[in-house]
Amino acid sequence: MRRSLPLLLARQVARRRRLSNVPESTVYGGPRPQESSAARRVTVTTLRGKHRRGEPITVVTAYDYPSAVHVDSAGIDVCLVGDSAAMVVHGHDTTLPITLDIMLEHCRAVARGAPRPLLVGDLPFGCYESSAAQAVDSAVRVLKEGGMDAIKLEGGAPSRITAAKAIVEAGIAVMGHVGLTPQAISVLGGFRPQGKTVDSAIKVVETALALQEAGCFSVVLECVPAPVAAAATSALKIPTIGIGAGPFCSGQVLVYHDLLGMLQHPHHAKVTPKFCKQFGNVGDVINKALSEYKQEVEAQAFPGPSHTPYKITPTDVDGFADALQKMGLSEAADAAAAAENREKGGEPKGE
Repeated sequence: MRRSLPLLLARQVARRRRLSNVPESTVYGGPRPQESSAARRVTVTTLRGKHRRGEPITVVTAYDYPSAVHVDSAGIDVCLVGDSAAMVVHGHDTTLPITLDIMLEHCRAVARGAPRPLLVGDLPFGCYESSAAQAVDSAVRVLKEGGMDAIKLEGGAPSRITAAKAIVEAGIAVMGHVGLTPQAISVLGGFRPQGKTVDSAIKVVETALALQEAGCFSVVLECVPAPVAAAATSALKIPTIGIGAGPFCSGQVLVYHDLLGMLQHPHHAKVTPKFCKQFGNVGDVINKALSEYKQEVEAQAFPGPSHTPYKITPTDVDGFADALQKMGLSEAADAAAAAENREKGGEPKGE
């Protein structure tokens, strides 16, 4: 019987990553190789322990293999594969256009690059709103096909709470998300901070409590005033992850590209949030490197001898040139001989 594509993908991801959603526990186990605490996989239990001890939780949103490798190497606790990929990677003005299938591609790439952190995949707009059954089916795909350990969903409407509860009951860890929920910009009237009035602030706290009651292991608080985030963090027994919510949350999350200062394109400037601190100016380094590459190519300074590593013996060059002559390609034969002579003399190609 033919194996289904999702099953094959799930097995491939599992083999590559040794999924951290494989039970870590005391139930299944035997002798295990010794590993340093720094290299140990982060799980939901790990996060609960950090929260209990009052240790801040670090989260970075990343979308591909190279960024995941850096996140893993830096020892970040959680790598979130966010639907903000629609804006940061695909150039859209909102998160709404990205599909579950595209999100799964991003999830798989991150899973290959980050074996250590807890991996959380966003459920994108349109894949979980219709029913609890649809939400569970989409969440299952994020784990089985995407290689994630948990999912994140936005909002606190009754249907979202029901969906979160159903996903948890299906055995999948859920991270909630309240405050500014980008998938709801149609209702919110744009990317607007929340919790700025008494009623709005109470709604943020009530929604976070409802998500906790539904079984979420953590809640993201986005774009809310610091006192509101502090109150929600105090009221909850699960960790809060702040993004534009001040310093009183249990942890913080920023987007990889934003915190590195990677992009200066006008589109990215338009969607870069005010709360983001740039911990680097990687974009300047990238632009400088690309400019230098362009200049060296145009000046025929690159590639030089040190970047032309593959050699053919002088005897074979002569034989190659003779063969080209017999084929009627005399100019090609002369070009091969001239290249060999220049390599011997180490002369720049422009001379």
